[in-house]
Amino acid sequence: MTSGRSFASAVIAAAMLALAGCGSAPELIPAEQPLPKETLDLIGKKGMQPGMPIYVRIFKEESELEVWKAREDGRFYHFKTYPICNWSGEIGPKFKKGDKQAPEGFYAVGPKQMKPDSSFHVAFNLGFPNAYDRAHERTGEFLMIHGKCKSAGCYAMTDALAEEIYALARESFRNGQSAFAVHAFPFRMTDDKLARFKGHKHIAFWKMIKPAYDFFETYRVPPTVAVCERKYVIGVTLPATGRIDPDGQCPRLQKQELTPFVPDLLDQQIAAQKGTIVPGQKAREQTALAWSDGEAPAPKPVAAPPATAPAPAAEAPIPSTTSTSTTGSIQNPPPASLPGAAFLTAEPRPEKRKAPAKKPVEVPTSLGLNAP
Repeated sequence: MTSGRSFASAVIAAAMLALAGCGSAPELIPAEQPLPKETLDLIGKKGMQPGMPIYVRIFKEESELEVWKAREDGRFYHFKTYPICNWSGEIGPKFKKGDKQAPEGFYAVGPKQMKPDSSFHVAFNLGFPNAYDRAHERTGEFLMIHGKCKSAGCYAMTDALAEEIYALARESFRNGQSAFAVHAFPFRMTDDKLARFKGHKHIAFWKMIKPAYDFFETYRVPPTVAVCERKYVIGVTLPATGRIDPDGQCPRLQKQELTPFVPDLLDQQIAAQKGTIVPGQKAREQTALAWSDGEAPAPKPVAAPPATAPAPAAEAPIPSTTSTSTTGSIQNPPPASLPGAAFLTAEPRPEKRKAPAKKPVEVPTSLGLNAP
């Protein structure tokens, strides 16, 4: 990958934009705004490059979206946690068009799903329905991560934060990443939190997707996810063809063989860099998500912040042309050999000032759900 050139070009773009203020150069549209200097500085401090592959995790209950970036060792490291300004529905998956539910599950976003002209500032299509959703006849379309603070089945991030996330994805595409994974969870899927929802109407679905959360926490590499027998199969090596029938019997699949990630003191210091946790509004933060008899209560309405610009005209829908094919696999981004870390729980190692060189991990070329 041309990671060094990517970083240099990003810095040059930012400098040229600053100089353009002295001339008559046209203003860049939101989708082409360079990454802010503060963001580039944080990328550098964390040992990353602007164009390295990214991975996104969403947690509804916490109203948080995480961006992870790869480093040269092939692992993904935490870059930032962004507040989700608004999401609609309740915790649980989306079932049908019009139910106002924001989806949960495993999705992949490619360049064709980016929407630079969105009436919600900038946006990208999650790719719902994926192979699993289609196998269960779930319907819906044009479900996005976008700007503003209004949601009808999407994840609304506010304009400024959506623009930065969009730019991170844009730079990874320009540097060769074919698609990036978005894993949407109802909450941080620890054993204790899952036990809290014992008996919930969606508990079977959540138990099925939890292994993806555990896999990434263990290896710091997004797992390969397949769909067969109308269920997710996580952390497996796909057949050479990549084609699996989502409704058919699961073929013999081998587990991904990776070495568990062990954070060191330097990793922890890098992860703690200022600016990692982004402040911002969470309209659903105070929503009661407790449940009774398997039903979540209706959320309390929260007023969105005032718009900073006139309401734009309705946008044309962006088609879901991602790697979620009818073959039963959700095509996640093929990661390159690069690192990234976030919430590190291992104890710091005493008297260790410099991290030893790490052997690059062999990252699978397919991380998604059944290649097309």
